[in-house]
Amino acid sequence: MAQLDYIKKVREILDDRKKSDGLERYVYVLTFGCQQNEADSEKLLGTAISMGYLKCDDPKDASLILVNTCAIREHAELKALSVIGQFKHIREKNPELVIGVCGCMTAQTHRIDELKRRYPYVTFTLDPSEMSMLPEILYRHFTQKKRIFALGESKDNIGEGLPVYRENDIKAWLSIMYGCNNFCTYCIVPYVRDRERSRSKSAILDEAHMLVENGVKEITLLGQNVNSYNGECDFADLIDEIAGIEGDFLVRFMTSHPKDASDKLFEVMKNNPRIAKQFHLPLQSGSDRILRAMNRRYDREKYMSLITKLRDLMPDITITSDIIVGFPGETEEDFEDTLDIIRRARFDMIYSFIYSRRKGTPAAEMEDQIPREVQNARFARLLELQNGIALEKNEAMVGSVVRVLSEGESKGNDGVFVARTEGNKIVHFTDFDGTSKGKFVNVKITRAEPFVLHGELVK
Repeated sequence: MAQLDYIKKVREILDDRKKSDGLERYVYVLTFGCQQNEADSEKLLGTAISMGYLKCDDPKDASLILVNTCAIREHAELKALSVIGQFKHIREKNPELVIGVCGCMTAQTHRIDELKRRYPYVTFTLDPSEMSMLPEILYRHFTQKKRIFALGESKDNIGEGLPVYRENDIKAWLSIMYGCNNFCTYCIVPYVRDRERSRSKSAILDEAHMLVENGVKEITLLGQNVNSYNGECDFADLIDEIAGIEGDFLVRFMTSHPKDASDKLFEVMKNNPRIAKQFHLPLQSGSDRILRAMNRRYDREKYMSLITKLRDLMPDITITSDIIVGFPGETEEDFEDTLDIIRRARFDMIYSFIYSRRKGTPAAEMEDQIPREVQNARFARLLELQNGIALEKNEAMVGSVVRVLSEGESKGNDGVFVARTEGNKIVHFTDFDGTSKGKFVNVKITRAEPFVLHGELVK
């Protein structure tokens, strides 16, 4: 693989610099956005370390800063640009500093143009399909002494075989595919992450075996729509094989598109105890009219039929969802349809968002954009309804004993540990011995809030 050769070449350059001035070179990685971005950053960091950089937690100490950006909402882009702007002062004090901007934001030509003009201290960009090219881009910068704005140089690349640095030895992301073919009218992802590309089944299984052998207790399979996986088998068979690996661990996945969620996958989940009984099923809207405008390709009754099947097969399953408030043309009746689905589905949790106009998407050009004050008012009503449902469901767990994966001590709370249930609910519990981290333990639930359960360790 060409990038492995470039890793060696960059390492030689850094070794020569260290011999010259006796100084180590450090890398600082900052991540915005989703779990897929976090997984991508683990590869960026692993690759940088393999080239000879050491990890640091302060950008002021870095010789290489990598900012992995998000483009799902404008706020995320503006926040990233604000932080990048602050790095100007670090660069002024350290002319050797290399600043790379990576991720979804840099797959948009207007953002690349902005970085070229307004941020002259940014050294290079890498869009999501090109992040495996980090060694090559660094080598080209070091040898050619110029800025590089990569866009579309390696569209079909998956980047197998590059190092990964995972700070968390309890939980791990495992990407099974990249990109999206769905083209929901509000979503920028197909334009910035390109078409679907599945990793090979053998590469995924090898990585899963390695994680289990290294003691990882929870593996989350990642894909924009995991049900579209097509690497020599379908997704149901893939997750069944992963969950068949010997070991004490749970496997989760996200995200599953309702139009493709299959009875076969539901049966596999029911029958395999290592697959967490948790399902994230984005709704986005409860209005059939708005769902058509979003190009979601299912209707409200199809969605509710999936909820019914999941609960019939697995009565204790945790179901979460995504909902967008204030999509263009959304009427009060449309919004009430969404509230109706929330009442019927009784989600354990929702990730709710106010519609964000994204340049280049069909929805951005639609008429009847909803005023911000209307969006805010509807958003508040939605949260009030869902928070009440979440509290009721959590209060029903008080007095029960649940198996949780302990993630370690809560910051600032001596003896209080943070864990998650199989359904991915957060639990705070007392563990004054401090020995539970990284283990599955039983906790008796004593108190509930909408987003957190509280309990005591059962010895």
